[in-house]
Amino acid sequence: MTGPHRHAPVICVALGVERRALRAAHTAVLRVGMGPRRAAAAFRASGGLGGRPVLVAGVGGGLDAGVRPGDVVVATEVRGPDGSVRACPSAPLLAAELRRLGLVVHLGPIASARKVAGRAARRRLAATGALAVDTESIWLAPTEGPFAVVRVVVDTADRPLLRPGTVGRGVRALRRLRRIAPALDAWADATGAREVRLANPRSFCAGVERAIDVVDRALVKFGAPVYVRRQIVHNTHVVRDLEGRGAIFVEEVDEVPPGSVLVFAAHGVSPAVRAEAEARGLRVVDATCPLVTKVHIEVRRHSAREATVFLIGHADHEEVEGTVGEAPADVVVVEDAAAAARVAPRDAGNVAYAMQTTLAVDEATAIADVLRSRFPEIQAPKSDDICYATTNRQRAVRDIAAGCDLLLVVGSANSSNSLRLVEVAQREGVPARLVDHAADIDLPLLTGVRQIGVTAGASAPPTLVDEVVDCLSGLGPLTVVEPATDPEVLRFTLPKEVS
Repeated sequence: MTGPHRHAPVICVALGVERRALRAAHTAVLRVGMGPRRAAAAFRASGGLGGRPVLVAGVGGGLDAGVRPGDVVVATEVRGPDGSVRACPSAPLLAAELRRLGLVVHLGPIASARKVAGRAARRRLAATGALAVDTESIWLAPTEGPFAVVRVVVDTADRPLLRPGTVGRGVRALRRLRRIAPALDAWADATGAREVRLANPRSFCAGVERAIDVVDRALVKFGAPVYVRRQIVHNTHVVRDLEGRGAIFVEEVDEVPPGSVLVFAAHGVSPAVRAEAEARGLRVVDATCPLVTKVHIEVRRHSAREATVFLIGHADHEEVEGTVGEAPADVVVVEDAAAAARVAPRDAGNVAYAMQTTLAVDEATAIADVLRSRFPEIQAPKSDDICYATTNRQRAVRDIAAGCDLLLVVGSANSSNSLRLVEVAQREGVPARLVDHAADIDLPLLTGVRQIGVTAGASAPPTLVDEVVDCLSGLGPLTVVEPATDPEVLRFTLPKEVS
């Protein structure tokens, strides 16, 4: 094969007009001809495309009723007429890159047929769950290595090829194909061998598992709907899953119908919120993390002796709001070292401090050091306020950071502990990004990146980490390394209302 290095990625197209539509792509474009015979012959003649990453692109036929002409279909797998299947693990990354171009993109199976599919054949293929059909992709699929398929839909079951309007739809599809060239290049540039270093521990902690279990059990015991004040934990996927099972998330207690079941989220609430729930006659199930409850108890104890309590944390975080509510007249939120250097208590000889449980350990310690230097008699927590899971996950990030080109933290944007993991990595000198799921990973971010650290905040499901690793495996050979460490064995008992 002439042209670029034999292991450089290649875009395969069937038609000359498709090749011309992709002329702006800097990735090599190979015309293989239309249909299985020509595609298979081109594959053999090239020696299986020389072990190169292969991206098949071009126009195709839509199968699913929701797929319209001009839409783009990215294959999660390609199915051959003989029952063969070739997976495309990087599909979510490529689909997300295409959506960033403003396109309507569908993610699902693509079927390869031996000839252009008529209406009856389309109905049969649609019944299998395939979204689109072509006549080349399966015959261009390498046995291993990166493989992706992108089809711009020209015709559908109700708008077949041999009908008026096909020419216009074809022209629009080719224009759409021209628009997707940057995304195809981004996929090609991101291919290559990598090592993934998994932080250990990562993902769910005992408090998060307990909170989710509380809602699950409440739904079983009391039936849907079960109301939850605020997000049970700060993760969009957890919330969406529980909503699908009958949980209704509200911002405030006054949104809950009197007499209903209400779950307090893991971040805790103030006494005023508890009083409001009682006044409305709600059946309350408290999912507050026991480590947050510990901080509340500390604040009440210090307030009882009229001490000023410096609460190290972020004023707009739900946990801090609930903790302040235990003694609003006595608690002063201290967000950074600069604030610690200027706070003025009622009585400098009667002060204490507490911490939000999800802070970065080094940053919180620096703030506490300023307070201790200013107030030598200040009372510290009897044990660390920052929870064990937060501490362990931050340590795990530092353990894998050295040598990483990039560190990915799986977690939602409103998750404090996940954001702190990003900051910890950045302080270690490693570029770090927060991603809610695999599709949030920008393909250009992976160009030239060969060592990737991956972790997850304490509120992120472990399956999301698995999805990230699976997507990365679709871009080239992947070595996964995970340091050995003692497992987290702490478990919290459930509230009596659901135990």
